Amino acid sequence: MGVNKPRGRKKRIGHALNKNSNVPVWITAKTGGKLRRNEKSRNFRRGGRLKV
Repeated sequence: MGVNKPRGRKKRIGHALNKNSNVPVWITAKTGGKLRRNEKSRNFRRGGRLKV
């Protein structure tokens, strides 16, 4: 991530990046494949715009 951004914006982008991760494999295995995808996942091009 570039340096020339306000700290608040950087924090929000970083938080969104961490939140956008996949569901761990062991959770998928434990639930028998019922929980496969992260409901809060977001694509950077389509939808889910951030308040940045």
